[in-house]
Amino acid sequence: MTFAYETPVLVVDLEATCWERRLAPSGERQSTHNMEIIEFGCALATRDGELLDSQSFLVRPTQNPVLSEFCKSLTSIQQSMVDAAPVFSEACHLINVWLGQPHEDFLWCSWGNYDRLHIQADGEKHRVFPSLMNYPHLNLKRLWRRTTGQKRKNGMAHALEFHGLALEGHHRRGVDDARNMVRLLPFMDWTLEAELLTPQGEGL
Repeated sequence: MTFAYETPVLVVDLEATCWERRLAPSGERQSTHNMEIIEFGCALATRDGELLDSQSFLVRPTQNPVLSEFCKSLTSIQQSMVDAAPVFSEACHLINVWLGQPHEDFLWCSWGNYDRLHIQADGEKHRVFPSLMNYPHLNLKRLWRRTTGQKRKNGMAHALEFHGLALEGHHRRGVDDARNMVRLLPFMDWTLEAELLTPQGEGL
């Protein structure tokens, strides 16, 4: 995938297995150690908010393969969708093929650090990582907070509301939320990018 202009950024939003009252079937509190990624929502965009491409990569969970009613309602992802999806390692391969060979100054973003940490956790479980993990990560929530000075109500939906934008698609569906984040990129102060980047592998 080759672009004739500035290197695009990749916006990622994950969905994962989850349960009511945040308790896994084992009785443990849900965390990245017992939750499994069921969707990589990916959107390639310019920093001024032009959406170049987007894709949903569904993943079949193996530790707890049956989605809870709570999870299905929250994400709109149904059991038949993950049953037909590839397992994590195969999904990583599909992401890599779609992404191609990014430019050396490529970076990826998410709203907060949860997505980065969950990819790391699932990657360690399966001993494979999507190639995006070889590049620096930018926490868009932190960049937005620094840009606007907002300390409270800094969720993605609140950020859209702050700029007079309505949510599009299904909130809590990875690919829709990734596209919604792209709509926030023009409001970011990109001069702060370099100081807020998390280098590949740092803190993992």
